[in-house]
Amino acid sequence: MAAANALLGVALREATQRKLQRFSELRGKPVAAGEFWDIVAITAADEKQELAYKQQLSEKLKKKELPLGVQYHVFVDPAGAKIGNGGSTLCALRCLEKLYGDKWNSFTILLIHSGGYSQRLPNASALGKIFTALPFGNPIYQMLELKLAMYIDFPSHMKPGILVTCADDIELYSVGECEFIRFDKPGFTALAHPSSLTVGTTHGVFVLEPFNYLAYKDLEYRCCHRFLHKPSIEQMHHFNAVCRAGNFSHQDMAGGDTTPLKLESEYVYTDSLFYMDHKTAKKLLAFHEKIGTLNCEIDAYGDFLQALGPGATVEYTRNTSNVTKEEAELTDIRQRIFHLLKGTSLNVVVLNKSKFYHIGTTEEYLFHFTSESSLKSELGLQSIAFSIFSTTPKCSGNTSCIIQSILDSGCSVATGSVVEYSRLGPNVSVGENCIVSGCSVITEAVLPADSFVCSLSLKMNGYLKYSTMAFGVQDNLKRNVKTLSDIKLLQFFGVCFLSCLNIWNLKVTEELFSGNKTCLSLWNARIFPACSSLSDSVTTSLKMLNAVRNKSAFSLNKYKLLSIEEMLIYKDVEDMITYREQIFLEITLNRKQFDLEAS
Repeated sequence: MAAANALLGVALREATQRKLQRFSELRGKPVAAGEFWDIVAITAADEKQELAYKQQLSEKLKKKELPLGVQYHVFVDPAGAKIGNGGSTLCALRCLEKLYGDKWNSFTILLIHSGGYSQRLPNASALGKIFTALPFGNPIYQMLELKLAMYIDFPSHMKPGILVTCADDIELYSVGECEFIRFDKPGFTALAHPSSLTVGTTHGVFVLEPFNYLAYKDLEYRCCHRFLHKPSIEQMHHFNAVCRAGNFSHQDMAGGDTTPLKLESEYVYTDSLFYMDHKTAKKLLAFHEKIGTLNCEIDAYGDFLQALGPGATVEYTRNTSNVTKEEAELTDIRQRIFHLLKGTSLNVVVLNKSKFYHIGTTEEYLFHFTSESSLKSELGLQSIAFSIFSTTPKCSGNTSCIIQSILDSGCSVATGSVVEYSRLGPNVSVGENCIVSGCSVITEAVLPADSFVCSLSLKMNGYLKYSTMAFGVQDNLKRNVKTLSDIKLLQFFGVCFLSCLNIWNLKVTEELFSGNKTCLSLWNARIFPACSSLSDSVTTSLKMLNAVRNKSAFSLNKYKLLSIEEMLIYKDVEDMITYREQIFLEITLNRKQFDLEAS
């Protein structure tokens, strides 16, 4: 089993390095026709996010970090109700039609959904999940570059159409040297990865039509009978989605986010990205134009793919157990999508040598970047990536991870912690399992274990300010209550939120929360001070965090307080990019100096 695991790891690492190398050769150079995507589009939730994405794309193009001669777009969701990634897909189709008319029917298009606020990984909230930094590359790769690299072979083996993917997942795969994934069939084509049944309960699961191959291959083209969205294990068995791994005598069937499946155990094929041909995209666009404004969340996977395949039935349209918010018109829209797409084929590219990884939560982020995870090995993630820091403490297989940061040699960072885009002075101590992002800490400071600290630049009334969100990495920012009397049910750094407010000398009033007063959470709690300097901002937020940890009073009364929700409204993207660029230039200069001295 261990040998099979190791072989799969080597195959994925080699295939991944080849793709990264090929993408590296295209960075900053004009691409030939058919060599790369015609259009790369990113979705944004609102105009503030749209502006932030456009600014970052502009910087990347200016610094030649992306292939040139490609149309890069940001498509923003319309103001009003949340419309989900399915609604964003429909809106993106309308934007393409407006921009290109009938010309886009000959384009290969990559559509990346990045419109969420990343409440489960808030260091990606201000600048977007698709711009999450990864610990490798020079300049540092972000999720956007990784996506473009991993899909580098797709455009040249794809008929005009749209490939739809999300911003916070990674698909690694290995196929034969002379084999390529082809997206050339009508309808939808989806990638499928072998996963445990437990993983299947949180993903889409394919019920494949039987096939008669004597031996399984790394790459198989299969037809899908029906698609199940986040099914129970009982449903997987009932609809014959479960396969047995006994046939896989030559390889490991490990899913990326799971422990390896034992040989002879059961597994399912789960989803990741999907492609639709231009004809299908036009059909969805016509549907969108017919219904006009959307007032409910549509899921591109749950609501599009469940309508496909000969075994699809209309029952799922009434099942709202996996829906975050149930709107009145949701069932009606789902049923209309079902009847629109019914009879459309769902082709599945089965990748038996593949893994799917998700890094959309603080837990996943810390695990993959600091432990000896298989992703770290397969992707070549580094403990110190484009940074100035002299030591990397290690303990029982775990290490810290430093990304584009400048740390004094006297600073200490405990195992299991990630520091990105930050400056830490000589008397700074970072505890275990922390996330530190965009910070500058000059004075003596202690970051307690399991703390999350992330600084944002703000533009308020024409003045530059700074605010630092600080809480526990396990805190649930999405957890909300409806009334002030229930805020005792919220937890900050593992402590009752009401107790924290007493420690900070803050009164429980409606003014304590921004936005919707019937949806009270850590996300919209006005508890974070706005300061005139970045270092003061971090120091002050650390004092409030340590006050909770030590149960000692620290009054926040004298400060202008903001919620995370408000920080994102006031964020100054340009200043945050400038701060990162200053760190980049200083590291570059330091490296040149080191090379000169070495020679």
